[in-house]
Parts: sequence; C-alpha cells; structure tokens
Amino acid sequence: MFSKVLVANRGEIAIRVCRTLREMEIASVAVYSEADREAPFLAYADEAYLIGPGPSTESYLRGDVIVDVAKRCGAEAVHPGFGFLAENPDFARGCAAAGLVFVGPPPGAMEVMASKTAAREAMAAAGVPIVPGGTEPVTSVEAARTIAEEIGYPVAIKAAAGGGGKGIRVVREPADLESAYASSRREGAAYFGDDTVYLERYLDDPRHIEVQVLADNHGNVIHLGERDCSIQRRHQKIVEETPSPAVSPELRARIGAIAVDAATAVSYTGAGTVEGLLAGDGSWYFLEMNTRLQVEHTVTEMVTGLDLVREQIWVASGRPLGWAQEEVRSYGHSIQCRINAEDATAGFVPTPGRVTRYREPSGPGVRVDSGVVEGTVISDLYDPMVAKLIVWDEDRDLARRRMLRALGEFEVGGVRTLIPLHQAIMRHPEFAEGGTLREFVEGGGFAAEQAGQGPGREDSGPGPALSPDGAAAGNEIRRHVAEVDGKRFEVTVQVPEHPGRTRLRERRAALAEREAAGHGEVDIVRSPMQGTVLRVGVAAGDEVAAGQVLVVVEAMKMENEIVAGHPGEVEAVEVGEGDQVSSGQALVRLV
Repeated sequence: MFSKVLVANRGEIAIRVCRTLREMEIASVAVYSEADREAPFLAYADEAYLIGPGPSTESYLRGDVIVDVAKRCGAEAVHPGFGFLAENPDFARGCAAAGLVFVGPPPGAMEVMASKTAAREAMAAAGVPIVPGGTEPVTSVEAARTIAEEIGYPVAIKAAAGGGGKGIRVVREPADLESAYASSRREGAAYFGDDTVYLERYLDDPRHIEVQVLADNHGNVIHLGERDCSIQRRHQKIVEETPSPAVSPELRARIGAIAVDAATAVSYTGAGTVEGLLAGDGSWYFLEMNTRLQVEHTVTEMVTGLDLVREQIWVASGRPLGWAQEEVRSYGHSIQCRINAEDATAGFVPTPGRVTRYREPSGPGVRVDSGVVEGTVISDLYDPMVAKLIVWDEDRDLARRRMLRALGEFEVGGVRTLIPLHQAIMRHPEFAEGGTLREFVEGGGFAAEQAGQGPGREDSGPGPALSPDGAAAGNEIRRHVAEVDGKRFEVTVQVPEHPGRTRLRERRAALAEREAAGHGEVDIVRSPMQGTVLRVGVAAGDEVAAGQVLVVVEAMKMENEIVAGHPGEVEAVEVGEGDQVSSGQALVRLV
C-alpha cells in the first residue's frame, strides 16, 4: 500500500480524497494555485505546494509541474479527482514515466473513451448499443448539414473530447446549424484543447441513466447499479439519485451487463461510469464513459456502503476486488443536489463572490461534501459548485422529504445558489412521480414561478432582487433572537451592506433612467455576469430580431449567450472580443 499520495485537484473533491487517505493512514499532499491560497481544502492535507497562478491552464492543468511536485515530496501515487487532468492520458503516462502510480484507468482506455467518436466505434464493435449518428469527426458545416439531413433533426453537435455537458449544442432547425457548429467547436477547444466535433440524433426528453463500474487488474469487472441524472440544465446534471424510478430489476440487470461489457472492451481498471440514454420505448443507448470518479458517486456510496475512493486506491495498489457481482448489495434510496453558485431565474448565470454566511444541514441520513466555509470566495476561474448535498432514506419519497428538510437548513449568504430551485424540484408533483422536469427546469417554468407567474403564486410586482434566503440582494443578514411573553422568536434583520454603496447604486439607476429617457427608446443590454467576451455577433447599424444573439460571454467555463429582448437597431457596441466585463456592464445599445 502507498505511504503518500498527491491529490491533483482542489475544492470539495480534494477534501473528499484526503479524508479517505487519512482513514487509510496514508499521507496526503495538496497542490494549489495562487487564487486558492486561503482555500479550505489545504487544511485537510498533510502537505501543500503552490503550483502556479489562478487560471487552471497555468496551475491545475500543468501536469509537468504536478508530477515534479509529486517527485520532490516523495509521493508514490497521484489521485486526480474529477475534472482537470483526471481523464488526460498524457498525464497518466507522465506519472508512469516518473515512477508514480496514476489512480485511475490505463492511458489506453482513457484514450479510447476520451474521444467520443472513437468510443462510439469501440462500443459498436463490442455490441454495445449507441445513439444513431456518425462515428467520424465532422470537419465542416457542409458535412454537418449532410449528416443532419441523413439522421433527421433535431441533432446534437458534440465535442469529441467533451464531457460534463461541455461542448454540446442541440440543433432543431437547419438555420441554427452553422452557429451551433462553431460554438461547439469553440467550447471544445476552450475546455479540452480539441475542437473536433461529431453529430448524433438528439433524443427528445430521454432519461439519463448511468452505471457505476469497478474493475481491477486481475480481470474482475462488476457494476454497482445505476444512477438517474435526468434533471439537468445546459446538459449538466444538478440532481442525481439511485436507484432510478424508471428502471426495473430486469432493466437494471441488462444495462449493468452492458456497462460491464463496455468496460471490458477497453481493458478498464478502477472506478468508472458508463453513461447512457433511456428512450421512451425502453431502449438504452451508450452515450459516453467517464474514466474517473463522478461528482455523483456519493449516492452510490450511500446505498451500497462502499467508499469508492478507497476502492480506487486499493485497485491502484494491485489489490483485487473483494467480492463478485452477486455479492453486491444495495439498500434504500439516495438523492444528491448540486448546490452551485448560479441564478436559476436568470438563465443559470454563475454568481461568483464571497460567501458571507454558511451553515450546513445535518442529522440522520444527511451528508454534505463541500469545499467552502464562511468567507470563502467563489472564484470565476473555476466551477461554481459550493457543495453537494446528499441524503439517504429507506425509500424514494422518504429521501425526497429528507432532502427538503436538509435544503431548508442549508444557509448560504453572499452569493445566489440553486437552493431555491432544488426546493421547488423536491416539492414538484412531477418529481414525486419520477418525472424529468425538463420544462420546469430549462423551459422557464421555475423562472416564471419565481416571478409570480407560476401556479400558486400571486403577482405582486417586480420588487427587490432577492438572494436565496429571501433577502434583498446586497444586504447583510443578521440573526437575532428575541423573547416576547416568554416565547422565543428569531428575527431576521436586513442591513444595507454600506449606506454609501446603496446611494451609489440608486444614483447609477437614476442616471440610467435619465439616459434612456433622453434617447427615447434606447435599451442598454448589460452583462448578467462577470466574465470574458468570446464573441460579438453584431455591429453598429445592424438590425436585430428578438432573441438574436448579440454577445457571447464566458464565465466559469460556460458560454452564455446574451440576446436581444426585442427587435431594433444596434446604436453602439461597447465591448470587443477578449474584453473582461463585470456584472451589469453595458455591452450593446439598442434603439
């Protein structure tokens, strides 16, 4: 067994791995960027080393620097967590060349599955069902158009090196194909350093059903059941659960066997996830394989009692799996909610900032995997996750009720989070019945409900912008306790963050109103987030239609399309490609 392991990641997954290493009495080593100098995860490691500036390309993606640190500190193995270098075969080879054990699958397996086109070819050859579409890279818009016409709209354009919902664009009409093709290539290059894309048939409202697999170096491969990750936004998961309410014991056995075949076909070892789509007719199609630990591995741990990080480390050390497939047991139901710093009422834009108040829920069957404490800054350089909230109970409805209780206890101040959305999902009759809530989450249902247009709410006007706990944005919340006639009351007081800042905001709003009034019909389109301008799609004098993309802003590694709210003419463009913009900054003036 190893005596020291370097954890090549940050945040909650670094803490998660370090905790297991401590239980196994293995020394842990953390690495950090300049932006993470004060990050909580550093306190969970026995040693920590600075590896570069804040941007991940200069720190967490510098495999050569990380390998050098591992050699200098005497680590014997490297655990990559998820994201960053976790699925990078060159990094795994670099570890091996330096005499380090990479806690993950062999580079060859990662290489096949890293390319979605190569993975589709390998799975088809192994008899694993794949979604109808091409298996070759698409190198031009014309070629994409030809394939789309062959398989029929809607189609999904996907980054070949993609994962985690990045680099995916759904095209429902031929007119949208060219811009989607360019956007998918751009995002693939930005996230994965590879702008190769391919096309496949887009299945309307399928369930996203994935299977957790474990394999050792002795030829043993097993699965640990399925996870249902159907509730997503922008093709990224926000709620995961196991078992799936849509999977029967017979289907579970069938897709489990398919997942084992898929892992065996590429000589897989360690923990991995075979992802698939379950169509309405019961057909299950291979989507991709994530050759790493998944963010949602927690729910599988809750129902099986296994520590998947420990299993990874045991396999990497050469130990065989401790049981056969028929010995795997699963009990109860588990649900995970991703508590991201995002505003679900504004298109899920990231909301970086300082966490001014933080209190985690607890109690029976509640687990929180988090990388923040009160005072932590959620940086726009990295993923906007604040925490993962996981619950377990004997059945799905009890787990749902427990999640609602835990969400009610979770307090996060200073940044907007997805807590209100998760509460609405857990209360929604469609979720209780096992539905996917596609229209509610991504179709505008939740945003309309929050605006007072949904069922069960009265429209009381716009009012102040509210934070997740109902406080006006920018205000400080103080918790006070009072007693009246011997009865205890908790009184919440909203205090402006700074009176001068409040007056400054009021003056700016008044100036904006006067400016608009002076121009008659001028509409200033502003950035809803801090980020980088990737593309400007209009110029002064252009006529635009309602919904037309004006500017694309990248924030927290996500492309955000800023569109025109109404038809008009572009009077001026205030930014250029590559510009850094702040939340509320003017982008385009429309008349």
